[in-house]
Amino acid sequence: MKLVTYAARSGPRVGVLRADHVLDAGFDGDMVAFIEAGPPVAARGDAVSSPRLLAPLRPRSLRDFLAFEGHLKGAYRGLGREIPAEWYDVPAYYKGLPDTVIGPDVEVPWPAYTDQLDHELELAAVIGRRVRDVARQDAASCIFGYTIWNDLSARDVQRYEGPIGLGPGKAKDWDGSNVLGPCIVTADEFDASAARMAVRVNGEMWGQSSTAEMHHSFADMIAYASRSLTLHPGEVFGSGTAAGGSGLELDRWLREGDVVELEVEGIGVLRNTIGRKGA
Repeated sequence: MKLVTYAARSGPRVGVLRADHVLDAGFDGDMVAFIEAGPPVAARGDAVSSPRLLAPLRPRSLRDFLAFEGHLKGAYRGLGREIPAEWYDVPAYYKGLPDTVIGPDVEVPWPAYTDQLDHELELAAVIGRRVRDVARQDAASCIFGYTIWNDLSARDVQRYEGPIGLGPGKAKDWDGSNVLGPCIVTADEFDASAARMAVRVNGEMWGQSSTAEMHHSFADMIAYASRSLTLHPGEVFGSGTAAGGSGLELDRWLREGDVVELEVEGIGVLRNTIGRKGA
């Protein structure tokens, strides 16, 4: 099942995406509450006329991992770094800011302090139940569904911050720096083991990959992150950028007005236009 959040007169509502139509899910609450409550979806909800899709959820938290070796080889070369040996054993992550999340078909803000704005093609898993100290073999059952994540980056700032060793700060944090959507596909209808992934800019293919190339699985990530820590419904785990999923790897950079399309087989296309650089 594909679930969306759409703009209604009363505020954001949960909907069911069927072909090109959105049906109201019959739930009075946001997507995180929907996931947490686990209510049945209305079998014959009312059709929504000309729905405007929002980000499918405002996450309780954002964790972004580094699962694709192919991306790291290209990206770290562009950042003047080498892949540390520990990466092969540790599904390390950094934390993002939920309030920076925007949705499909909206303009991506270009912050004034960067000249190298970059996209990042990622698959994201949404936690579906409250768990702690999850065994790896049980971790997949904790996933409610999957969506697409465009984890935007200010690459020139990232190079400057990197030597400090605390991870990305302003290289990742500005209003609108994380895009999720266009929907959440429930885990029972999505195969995360070998989904094709692609990124196009202005219709031109910039990169293609597959989730089969992930070194760390979502089970690895969940088991690692849940050590002595409770995870809650509505938390989002990112795969990290797919191989070829960023301009950094190609030395190609976004420009004002570019249309970026991130596609994951079985989920759909997350499309956004790049805005003008801020003053």
